[in-house]
Amino acid sequence: MMNMPKPMTPLSRVIERLEEKGYGRELLITEEGARFEDGKQLFPPNQLTIIKIYRFEGESDPADMSVAYAIRSSDGQQGFLVNAYGTYSNQDNPYYDDFIRSVPVDEQEDL
Repeated sequence: MMNMPKPMTPLSRVIERLEEKGYGRELLITEEGARFEDGKQLFPPNQLTIIKIYRFEGESDPADMSVAYAIRSSDGQQGFLVNAYGTYSNQDNPYYDDFIRSVPVDEQEDL
């Protein structure tokens, strides 16, 4: 009997869980820095920490490849960032790749 791949949790469910745990605000990246939606404070990468990384890979369509990050700021604000990766990365935002690579990662297992 063939082993069937374990079904992946859909991105929408991960976002729901993040919202339930207080990570419901989207992080927006600009040339000046990043800010949480509805917020005015800009954060450089070193004032943010990636708390958890969720990767999604489409089995049949490379366009389904995406990543979600749970992020916390140095002053305790929390939110998320979602983007395609690989060929379909956030190509319309020239600051995204350099910015997100500069954010330190300290994954929390309980999230």
